[in-house]
Amino acid sequence: MARYLLLLPAILTASTLIPPAAAFQSQTAGVAPPPSNTPAILDELEAMKKRIDQLEAELKAARASSPAAEPASPAQPVVQSKSEPPAPAAVDNFTPFADYDWTWLNGNPRNKDVAFDSKFFTPEIRADLTYTYDFNKPTDDSMGGSSELFRSNEIQLEQMGIGGDFHWDNVRARFMTQFGEYSTATIRNDPSYAKGQWDLADADRYLSEAYGGYHVNVMHGMNIDAGIFMSYIGLFSYYNFDNWAYQPSYVSSNTPWFFQGVRIQMFPTHHLKIEPWIINGWQSYASGNSRKGLGGQVKYTPYSWLNIVSNNYGLGHDDLYIPNRSRIHTDNSIELKYFDRPGFGLDKIALTFTGDLGCEFGGGVSCHGDTKGGPKQSFIGYMLYNRFWWHRDLFALTIGGGQINNPGRYLVLIPPINGESAASAAINSPYFTGNPGDPFKAWDTSMTFDYMPRQWITFRFEGDYRHANVPYWSGAGGITPPPGTNNGFPTQYACMNGMASGQTVLAAASASCAGAGGVWFPDLRRDEILFDVDLLVKF
Repeated sequence: MARYLLLLPAILTASTLIPPAAAFQSQTAGVAPPPSNTPAILDELEAMKKRIDQLEAELKAARASSPAAEPASPAQPVVQSKSEPPAPAAVDNFTPFADYDWTWLNGNPRNKDVAFDSKFFTPEIRADLTYTYDFNKPTDDSMGGSSELFRSNEIQLEQMGIGGDFHWDNVRARFMTQFGEYSTATIRNDPSYAKGQWDLADADRYLSEAYGGYHVNVMHGMNIDAGIFMSYIGLFSYYNFDNWAYQPSYVSSNTPWFFQGVRIQMFPTHHLKIEPWIINGWQSYASGNSRKGLGGQVKYTPYSWLNIVSNNYGLGHDDLYIPNRSRIHTDNSIELKYFDRPGFGLDKIALTFTGDLGCEFGGGVSCHGDTKGGPKQSFIGYMLYNRFWWHRDLFALTIGGGQINNPGRYLVLIPPINGESAASAAINSPYFTGNPGDPFKAWDTSMTFDYMPRQWITFRFEGDYRHANVPYWSGAGGITPPPGTNNGFPTQYACMNGMASGQTVLAAASASCAGAGGVWFPDLRRDEILFDVDLLVKF
């Protein structure tokens, strides 16, 4: 380009030496003879070209002899006048991690677009419907041991979520409803609302997320939020649309789905999040005792194919009516996309691995076995999933599973026998106890097939096998006392007297039921095989 710029004066000079008439004639059939001074002009141009070649050769030699010389960058910044300040680099403070495509992650929505947006509000709508068939065929259709599946051989609305994100002048808020089974099943796993008044179970049951906060323009952004928010301990999302499988393994299903309190999200870089929590407790709307919980998350995404997440929790006294028992827990995940060739037929392959460790100590239990502090009360578990996408992400197949060992059963989901909940389990059910040191070991595996014709919808087909070393899953006899309804006293034995008239008699111990027709026991099994078909929508 520089060479042509040097030639420009000579060309302009030459053009002034040609009469306008001759120039016109040269464009119209060339009938007029060239002017008499044309050879001199051509000689002069030839001499100039030779001089330019000589100057270019000298310039190249000078560059080669300079040790600090580097080739010019193909993308140089625009030169501004001294009176104009340099333009600041664009930083997206509201959407960290936005420089990579994270729709492949387990626990992350796969929508690449939003259906509607505005400067003030970004709506979000979710629908989650499922049909589950439990091959144990419980007569009362009631399933246990899950935070996602609750009824057998029925079409059920898991969640209807309507909400979204408000954002204006750095002020932010978010809410999402949970109409459907979540509004009952999630609450019953929180014992804290049984302490005190105001019926927090009803106050919060229809909200999965609800918080407000402020965005601070420091580093790559910082958010300060207070309210109900997702915990993401266990990696899987609370919303099944975001996940690779519908029924996650125990590590995810038995750890918190939500926290209530304050969180601070700090983004030192575009690929690092540090998030402290000050919360009421372990999956709790209130505090089981007087002490609050502390925790936090560190998320690091150094490459587009790698996601590392560490969740940690401690300090809290979370066992209802046991004020001196503390809980600590660490949950660590890695997600790796190790094949990515869109349009190849097989588009992507990725895996996720999560490992958890935790324990309780004080109040009659310890972290290190049968010591003077009491029996061992601990949690160890892992889960591994591998997912394949093909036909331009139209189809996906996920295979995975995991194991846990939880002596003391303090994180095991209590089966809903006779209406049992986490709150009533604190008094200790006679049917599935949670005494210090009570054993619980379990493992599971699953296979999930997804059909995704649009980014807003998933048709899911999944089969699961789950096993426990103690009777735990609903059997054919069901987990509801005769005549098929809860009698309202899950902490006591139910007697079978008056079955014909549709009545039950309660007793504090099995001996007192002897004259009343005997004691009713739930039908619990060590194994469960289930199949579910799911319709998942997210806008």
